[in-house]
Amino acid sequence: MVENKTKYVRSFLKWPGNKHKILGRILPHLKGDYKLIDPFLGSASIFLNTSYKRYLLADKNSDLIYLYQTLQKEGEMFIQLCKQLFVPENNNADCYYRLRNEFNNSRNSTRKASIFLYMNRFGFNGMVRYSKKSGYNVPFGLYDRPYFPETEMHYFYKKSKNAVFISEDFEKTLSRVRAGSDLYLDPPYFKSFAGYTENGFSIQDQERLATKAKQLAKKGVVVVLSNHDTEYTRGIYEGAKINSFPVQRNISCDGNNRKKAQELLAVWA
Repeated sequence: MVENKTKYVRSFLKWPGNKHKILGRILPHLKGDYKLIDPFLGSASIFLNTSYKRYLLADKNSDLIYLYQTLQKEGEMFIQLCKQLFVPENNNADCYYRLRNEFNNSRNSTRKASIFLYMNRFGFNGMVRYSKKSGYNVPFGLYDRPYFPETEMHYFYKKSKNAVFISEDFEKTLSRVRAGSDLYLDPPYFKSFAGYTENGFSIQDQERLATKAKQLAKKGVVVVLSNHDTEYTRGIYEGAKINSFPVQRNISCDGNNRKKAQELLAVWA
């Protein structure tokens, strides 16, 4: 299959597992224009590259959602606040861990949102990880000159006018879905690292998501779901049209050891 060479809009966040490179495979299945619901928003690549009239965008990670809400509400003022952290004197381990500690202990929501972006760009490989004891615990990334995504943030701000951002469990978000909407689902990968939120994402979560996807499809909702291509995921997505293809995984710190894995799209339409 020849890859789609369309130039897609990039997120202002670094995000392992983001869908930017496979948008050409996903977007043809999302043909509606009324409303898109995305309960596992992550870096928001689907939102940024579609043109629905309305968006309901959710994620269980409340720090991520508050970053989006703050940018949506404050725009240029918040962008400039974030920019102040992207200076050479902040690009060292001592400063990073000091700001990470401030983030974990601060009650100033706007300040926390700006530090969240800083840690995303200055921390290791864009990872988002928490422990129950110490909160956000991604290590320093040791980059020469972390990029400040000013242009990308301006684009997000302008596009966010038609969006609602909420932090909640996916099942609650799915209870809001009505016929005529499109639904994109990108849950934490089966067998993948489970520290994205404090409680992870279990096999039972995978199964209740698959059940709900099938129920909504029967009610007239277009459902597109991404996950690892395994015997297990194919089993729980029975009845969907399955598209399988290799994707590059980008977590390893050794670029030469980053291997391709098989991804699937399960489509109910």
